[in-house]
Amino acid sequence: MKSTHLSLIAGAAVLAAVTGFATVTAPGAPAESAAKSAALLPVERAGLVCPAPSNSDLAETQYTAFTPAGTGGDAEGTAELKPTLPIVDDEDETDPKKAEKAEEAAEKAKKKAEKPVLAVKEPGKPVVAEANGSGAPALVGTATGKLAPGWAAQQTTEVTAGGSRGLLGVTCTAPDTDFWFPGASTAKSRQDYIHLTNPDDTGAVADIELYGPEGALKSDVGDGITVPARSSVAVLLSTLTSEAVDRLTAHVTTRSGRIGAVVMSADDSAGSDWITASEDPSGTLVMPGIPADATSVQLVAFAPGEDDADVKVQLMGKNATFSPAGNATLHVKSSMTASVDLKDLTRGEPGSLLLSPVRKDRATPIVAVLRVVRGKGDKQEIAYIPATGPVGARATAPDNRAKGSTLSLTAPGATAKVKVTASAGSGGGEPAVETYTVKAGTTLAVTPKAPEGLKGSYALTVETTSGGPVHASRSLAIASDGVQMFTVQTLPDDRGMVEVPSARQDLSVLDD
Repeated sequence: MKSTHLSLIAGAAVLAAVTGFATVTAPGAPAESAAKSAALLPVERAGLVCPAPSNSDLAETQYTAFTPAGTGGDAEGTAELKPTLPIVDDEDETDPKKAEKAEEAAEKAKKKAEKPVLAVKEPGKPVVAEANGSGAPALVGTATGKLAPGWAAQQTTEVTAGGSRGLLGVTCTAPDTDFWFPGASTAKSRQDYIHLTNPDDTGAVADIELYGPEGALKSDVGDGITVPARSSVAVLLSTLTSEAVDRLTAHVTTRSGRIGAVVMSADDSAGSDWITASEDPSGTLVMPGIPADATSVQLVAFAPGEDDADVKVQLMGKNATFSPAGNATLHVKSSMTASVDLKDLTRGEPGSLLLSPVRKDRATPIVAVLRVVRGKGDKQEIAYIPATGPVGARATAPDNRAKGSTLSLTAPGATAKVKVTASAGSGGGEPAVETYTVKAGTTLAVTPKAPEGLKGSYALTVETTSGGPVHASRSLAIASDGVQMFTVQTLPDDRGMVEVPSARQDLSVLDD
């Protein structure tokens, strides 16, 4: 039994060292009756992945990375985004000369990938980098110490012509193992690529399932997609199936490893943008920030479980919540994608969409996204607003310009107050702070107060200070050749703080 006792004692010591909150009590001394409540502490490590920004030679991309000030503790740290490694074609590895050249190229790529594209040096000030053309790689990165809590990054790409024309914005995401993308397509008028990026030093294996209005689409090539270590793979969805479906849901899971996943969607007639994953399946969903001048709004929803979902559809407008005429409810069949054209439901006022169960005792989980169009004819531009979680303690939109930013705030339950901080600019400027009250059941759209003396771009940080949950998004608009190009990024909680349970020593576990 001695070895068992020693193992348990060693385990207790390790636990105390890891948590930093174990209470050490001398043998025979009275132990505390219960562990103290969990402490809320800043995270000490965070990871992000960003997809390759564009396959267009006309693409102009700006990367912006930012860590909010004030919550990172004293520990020094780093926050860097580095290029992924190119995928090596080993088809000719039997040819000694070609194999040697491939090895040299791989070695050069590894050295290049060790150099950060951008690095945050201090909290409270965004850092910007640029890349032009189609050769910009996907990025992976890690933040540690005081630079980890709330670390955020965005890439914003402007393409002025061609099939990818538009303003494409995407928030770099934390790697995960499960993603839902309602609103994707395999239609002939669409070019939808799903980007899978692996940040780790070991390979990952992913599966992609597609679900249309009639259920699962037949596909033999969506299973077992290998994503090599620190690399990125782009898969054209229409190559996974022979069925051309205009509105479908893509489900990405990993068999091994973890990845970042996001869909780049290009429409022949309406521009392009990224589709980020919907919030995890839930009975109630919020999609914040429909622009006041939206000319078309389409809702796409999917019920992943075994039960159908009957959903109440409501618009939280400027002054009240109401149901769109003729579309008060939506029936979503199990494992089938449902869509409805809500047309210009905002009617000149900003709004947010709320989905909730028709019957509270039958809250079937769903995922959802809005496809939003501004402009008409050949002047159209699209953006996607996925269902998103509340701001919670804090959320950040890293890339904002002197003009074109709109912040949308909605409170689906109780009235709430939020604090909005515009950071210092990447090239200079003083932070600015404003406080807003968001009335229950309404959407407030504001033009943020830019930093005084702004140079470059700035970050917007939103914090809930009182009241009910607030959901938020930020739209960024740039005019180009008569087209009001825009992109929308949602602002869920950055999870920069984590509950760390307190521990106490209990030597009774050592008793025989």
